[in-house]
Amino acid sequence: MHSTEFNKMIDGRLYDANDSYLSELRLKSRGTCFEINKLSPDESSKKKKLLKTLFGRLGENFEILSPFYCDYGINIVAGNNLYINFNCTILDCNIVSIGDNVFFGPNVQIYTAFHPLNAEERIKGPELALPVTIGDKVWLGGGVIVCQNVNIGNNTTIGAGSVVTRDIPANVFAAGNPCRVIKKLSDSGMD
Repeated sequence: MHSTEFNKMIDGRLYDANDSYLSELRLKSRGTCFEINKLSPDESSKKKKLLKTLFGRLGENFEILSPFYCDYGINIVAGNNLYINFNCTILDCNIVSIGDNVFFGPNVQIYTAFHPLNAEERIKGPELALPVTIGDKVWLGGGVIVCQNVNIGNNTTIGAGSVVTRDIPANVFAAGNPCRVIKKLSDSGMD
């Protein structure tokens, strides 16, 4: 049974992250991440079982290199053929939807969580979170940061080091800080 604060978090409203239920969920997730990250490379079957329990949904044929970190895990839903390189962090305080055939370079960070801009509100402690959606056949280059409330369209490539603060359409190469469309790609992505 979800707490009221969990529901507020998923609904994009101010919520108390110190709620006992949310704290318990984060502790469980961090424990699972710790177990995953300490496994040796030859323990891949054990790692895959742990990852399946961590994620809300994880499709077939995935590889997630350690270390991997997330807040809750249960708010991450991913399709088939997912590849996540070393040192990925996903702050999944809201839903992170990842399509099929998605590749993450090393050091990718996805942030659904954020704080009020007004300093007086921020120091009171409540947080906010909005979802992130990553379409099918997306490649996030090394060091990419994806911020809250962003949708990345199918067949899109985000260049290394980019900070994605707004929606990026399908079939484009986008890069920069803030990330912007550099060029349109054919529907096949073969340019």
